[in-house]
Formats: sequence, C-alpha cells, structure tokens
Amino acid sequence: MPKMKTHRGGAKRVKRTGSGKLKRSRAYTSHLFANKSTKQKRGLRKASLVSKGDQKRVAQMLTYVK
Repeated sequence: MPKMKTHRGGAKRVKRTGSGKLKRSRAYTSHLFANKSTKQKRGLRKASLVSKGDQKRVAQMLTYVK
C-alpha cells in the first residue's frame, strides 16, 4: 500500500501544539475591519484549537505533520 499524502492545504492552516492538540487561526481576519469592533478584532488575533468534533478528521488529513 502506498504512503498516505499529507493534505497540503490543511498543513498550511493547522499546527500541532507541544501536547499534540491541533491549533488553528480564526476566520474573519482578512478585510472589512471597519465594520468590526475593537474587541472583536482583538479576540480574532488569538489562535484557537480545532473543535473536538473535527479533530479526528483534521488529524487524518495531517498524517505526518509534527
């Protein structure tokens, strides 16, 4: 059986933390900032973890990503 390929789009968007959790960046951060509150923009700067329901699927896409 051939090796599994890492999903390159997923690898660019998600990183593993030291404890093995999956860290992702937030959406709504590319443009139209005049319509967003300062509090919202400040919160969007912080990275967040992949939700529990998506962890299995995302981890499978990133087979070899450390």
